[in-house]
Amino acid sequence: MKRREFIALLGSTITWPLTAHAQQPERTVRIGVLMGIGENDPEAGPRADALEQGFRELGWEKGRNLQLDYRWTAGDLDRARVFAKEIVELKPNLIVVHSTPAVKALRQLTTTIPMVFALIADPIGSGFVENLSHPGGNITGFMNVDAPMTGKWLELIVEIAPKTKQVALIYNPNTASFFQDFLRTFDQAAPKFNVRGIATPVLDAAGIERAMKELGQLPDTALFVLPDVFVQVHRALIIKLAEQYRVPAIYPYRFFPTSGGLLSYGIDTVIVFRQAAGYADKILKGAAPNDLPVQAPQTFKLIVNLKAAHAIGLTIPESFLLRADEVIE
Repeated sequence: MKRREFIALLGSTITWPLTAHAQQPERTVRIGVLMGIGENDPEAGPRADALEQGFRELGWEKGRNLQLDYRWTAGDLDRARVFAKEIVELKPNLIVVHSTPAVKALRQLTTTIPMVFALIADPIGSGFVENLSHPGGNITGFMNVDAPMTGKWLELIVEIAPKTKQVALIYNPNTASFFQDFLRTFDQAAPKFNVRGIATPVLDAAGIERAMKELGQLPDTALFVLPDVFVQVHRALIIKLAEQYRVPAIYPYRFFPTSGGLLSYGIDTVIVFRQAAGYADKILKGAAPNDLPVQAPQTFKLIVNLKAAHAIGLTIPESFLLRADEVIE
C-alpha cells in the first residue's frame, strides 16, 4: 500500500467514530408538572407558557430535549393525590409543583426526586423545608407571600373603607395548612386599626355562599382572601358575592381584580414560573436542591378595580389611586 493511501485510510478510521459520536441524539429530560389550578383556568396558559419560555431561554426545548408531563388538580385534594402518584410513577428527572396540597401529596410519595415549588405561602410551617437558606432535602422553590402581609392588607383596606370594624379571612383549612399563621399575624396587627378578625373556613362552594351571606349581614365588614388554591379556583363566586353583599375585599393576586374583584396587593404569579425553570435548570446541571435557597418575594404590586369599587358604593381616595401600580377602569 502506498504511503499516501495508508494515511488517507488511517484518517478515515479516526474521523468516522468522531462523526458518529457527534450525531448521537441529544439527551431528553423528563419533568413532571403538577399544577394546583385547573387546565381551563385563565391562569393556566400563561403559567405554562412562562415555564416553557424559561426553559427555552436556558436551552431546554419541548419536543427536542425536554418532555413536560402536566397534571392539573383544580384545587381538589383527591386529584392532587392521584396525579402526584401518576407523576412519581413516570420517574421524571425533576418535578415542578404549584400549591400547598400538591407539594404535600408529592412529599408523601418521594424524598428523592428533586422538586421546585412555585407560589407556596409557608414552606417551613408546612414541613416542606427545614429553613429558607438551606431547605434540607429534595425540595426548594419560590414563595408567594408570607403571613406578615396581613398587616399590609389591613392597612390598605382600612384606608379605602375606614368604617371597617371586622375583617373576615376566608380559606379552606384542608388546602391552606398555613391559615393559622395568617390568623395569628392578623390578630397582632388588628388592635392598631381597631378591628377584629373573623376566621371564615369554607369547604365547598355552598360553604362560600353561606359565609358570604353571613358577612353581608354584618355592617362595616371587609374580606381578606388568603393565598389558598381552593379559594383561587372559586374566585368568580367569591367576587360575585362580594359585590352582591357589598363587602370590600382584598385579594393576594392581580388576577382577582382583573376578574372583577376590588383590590389586590401581591406578586406577579406568572413570572414565578419562569423563575422555577431557572432553578430546575440548575438542578438538572448538577446543583442539589438543598444548595438553592427558597426565594421569598421582593416586589409587590397594588391593583385597584374602580368598577368594582363603584358597584359596592365605595369611593377610592385619589391619593390611593396615585400609589396604585394599575387602575382598572
